[in-house]
Amino acid sequence: MNHYVAAAAIAGVLASQAIAGEIVTVPFDGSFDDATFAVESAIVGQGLVIDYVSHVGEMLNRTGADVGSDKQIFSAADIFIFCSAKISREVMEADPMNIGYCPYGIFVAEDESGVQVGYRSYPDGPMGKVEALLSEIVEEAVGN
Repeated sequence: MNHYVAAAAIAGVLASQAIAGEIVTVPFDGSFDDATFAVESAIVGQGLVIDYVSHVGEMLNRTGADVGSDKQIFSAADIFIFCSAKISREVMEADPMNIGYCPYGIFVAEDESGVQVGYRSYPDGPMGKVEALLSEIVEEAVGN
């Protein structure tokens, strides 16, 4: 009987994570380079420090043949990784396990449909503060 309860609890957690993990994208009217500059400027403009820029597009393009694929997913894609000491403290004081959502990321990606700027959504509750920050940064970057 305990196995059924545990399985139900795990299923509930996975379902809530699936809902929270939706991707929010906003089209960018301009080049990939302009979008990355705008995102970087918007993050720094919030008084935040970019810890790392992951060049996912370059990695995918470089390793495609190594994994048996000739499909180009993105012509370019970067993820800006950063954190907010103030907001991170607030959300982790509310629930220390919110550490699992840190650091935060905003991506810029270009494919055949154009340039997109986006981020992963977070669960309702304290993590809404993080999502509001990400939304504000993206909206500034895309000029809305």
